[in-house]
Amino acid sequence: MDEEACFCLRCGSALAWLTLDEDGGPKSRRRCPACGWTHWNNPTPVLAAIVECADRGGRLLLARNAAWSGRLFALITGFMEAGESAQDGIRREVAEETGLEVQSLDLVGVYDFQRMNQVIIAWHALARGEIRLSPELAEYRLFEPSEVRCWPAGTGYALADWLRSRGHEPVFIDWPPREPAAPAA
Repeated sequence: MDEEACFCLRCGSALAWLTLDEDGGPKSRRRCPACGWTHWNNPTPVLAAIVECADRGGRLLLARNAAWSGRLFALITGFMEAGESAQDGIRREVAEETGLEVQSLDLVGVYDFQRMNQVIIAWHALARGEIRLSPELAEYRLFEPSEVRCWPAGTGYALADWLRSRGHEPVFIDWPPREPAAPAA
């Protein structure tokens, strides 16, 4: 996904791929030829929660995003906001998206998701309360840890690591085949 800036945020000129010497040697980046501003295109921090429902027998809550086609269920995720810690951010995301209150958090790990230019900070969140989904989510399901299937990307690797830490060998699904792109006209 290429959502890189096309224009300089300082002077408005069109950016160009320019190579300059940096600490690690020559590096090509989108830069402003007029004022020298650099678009760094650093990864965005994304927070993810493996939500274990303490008041539902320890089952895991996975949800389906309303914007997704198909019937895939995944972890609760969201963007970290300016001025909040990663812990506060994932507590907020779980509450906003599910209505659940997080009782405790444990860091599972940090995972790159280069396709989306993101760094995922994944947590195990022990939570409880009445489940009330936000409009972002179409539905949820509760799974025993031994029932969940991991996906071979981003948060799927976090779920696999957490399952291993609990004595479950993760099983990975195959991604559904992608629709071929329509031929250009």
